[in-house]
Amino acid sequence: MDVQSRLESLESIVQQIGEAVLATTETIDRLSDRMDALVDQVQQQGYQNFALSDAVQTITEVQQESLKRLDKVADALERLVRAIEQPDPPP
Repeated sequence: MDVQSRLESLESIVQQIGEAVLATTETIDRLSDRMDALVDQVQQQGYQNFALSDAVQTITEVQQESLKRLDKVADALERLVRAIEQPDPPP
């Protein structure tokens, strides 16, 4: 193999390496973009989970307060029923 053939062969190899490096770089860039999108999604889901948790806590507190009020209403109704059911005092 003469010098010219070797140079052409080396040039071809260097060109192939360059193309492989460019393709790899483009692939890494696309993967990086996808990772950024996934990170944004996970962060958004984290915010949504926090908001959902906060809403569930609020609902639980409201339900507990409602149950307390219902207990008071039930007590008042029982007193009312007892008062209605008591016999009239003799004249």
